[in-house]
Amino acid sequence: MPFRIVRDDITKMKVEAIVSATDGKFSGSGGADGSIRRAAGPGLMAACLGLGGCRPGQAKLTRAFRLPCSYVIHTVGPQWQGGDRGEEEILYACYRSCLELAGSKGIESLAFPLISSGAFGYPKDLALKTAVRAIADFLLDKDMEVYLVVYDRRAYEISRKLFSDIKTYIEDNYVQEQAEKFCLSGLQYRRPWGRGEPGEGALPDGGMSIPAPAAKCPDREELSLEELLSRVDESFSQMLLRKIDEAGISDVQCYKRANIDRKLFSKIRSDLNYRPSKPTAVALAVALELPLEEMKELLGKAGFALSHSSKFDIIVEYFVGRGNYDIFEINEALFAFDQRLLGS
Repeated sequence: MPFRIVRDDITKMKVEAIVSATDGKFSGSGGADGSIRRAAGPGLMAACLGLGGCRPGQAKLTRAFRLPCSYVIHTVGPQWQGGDRGEEEILYACYRSCLELAGSKGIESLAFPLISSGAFGYPKDLALKTAVRAIADFLLDKDMEVYLVVYDRRAYEISRKLFSDIKTYIEDNYVQEQAEKFCLSGLQYRRPWGRGEPGEGALPDGGMSIPAPAAKCPDREELSLEELLSRVDESFSQMLLRKIDEAGISDVQCYKRANIDRKLFSKIRSDLNYRPSKPTAVALAVALELPLEEMKELLGKAGFALSHSSKFDIIVEYFVGRGNYDIFEINEALFAFDQRLLGS
C-alpha cells in the first residue's frame, strides 16, 4: 500500500529507511529519537556527529547500523509556539525533505514517526493533518511505500470534533448484533428499545407482528445452468473500468486516489473476474467519488454490501454522505476507531 498509518515500534519496521525526528545537534535525548539511537548502537551517534548539524525542515541520511532497516533519515521538526511562527510550513518541509531525500537514494519504503508531536509540543491532531497532507502530496506523482508509525493510542489523535461527530453518527446508526430478536414460532419480533406503535400490527406487549409468508411462490421461468450463466451481469472489474471512463480520469489517477499500488490495479484491470478485498473495493469507489447508491452497486459486483452492523461501513457512509472523498482523512478516522484502512 502506498500510505498506511500503523501502530508499531518504528525501530522494528521492515522498511528500507526510517525517519528520526531529532534536534539540530542530534542529541538523541528522548522519545522515538532516543529509542532509535539505542537500537542502532553507538555507530549511529558517531555518524550523526559527522553531519554538521541540521536546520529545521532539513533532512540528512546515515546508515542504520544495528537497526533492521538500511538507512536512517534525520530531520528537525519545529517547536510549537502557538501556530503563528511558521510551524506548519516547517513541519511540512520536514516530511517533504525526507521523502525527496529517500527518493533520490532509490529508497522504496519509508516509515515516519509523528514529527514534533512529543517534546516539541506540536498538537497531535494538527501534526497528523500536516503529515498526511505532505505525504499525500508527494505520492500524487511518486511511487513509494510510506508508513506513519504511532507507538500507542495516546500518541495518535484526530480532531476532537471529527471524532465526536463520527462517534455520535455510529451510535445513532450502529445495529447491535442482538438489537432485534425474532420469535420464529409467532413470526414476531420485539424491539427491546421501545414499544410498537399503536395500530395495525401492534402486539399487546409492544412487539410488532410480521405478516406470514405467502403459501406459494409465484411461478418462475425454468432455466438451465448454462442459460443462467449466460445472463451474468458485468463483473466488478468491468463496472470499475466503465466508471473510470465515465469519470474521465486515467488509471493512474484512479489507483493513486484509491491509495492502492500499481501492481494490484493491474491485476484488477487484466482479470475481469478479479475479486478485490472490501477495503480495496471501497477505496476504488471513493477514488471515483461515487454517490452512496452507486458505491453500493459497485461493491455488490464484488459480493459486498454496506451495513449498519459494521462500524467500518458506517464510517465510510458518514464521509460519503457528506461528499468527503478524501481517502486519507477517511483512513485517519478508520484508524482512530480500530477499523481496517482503505486501500490494498
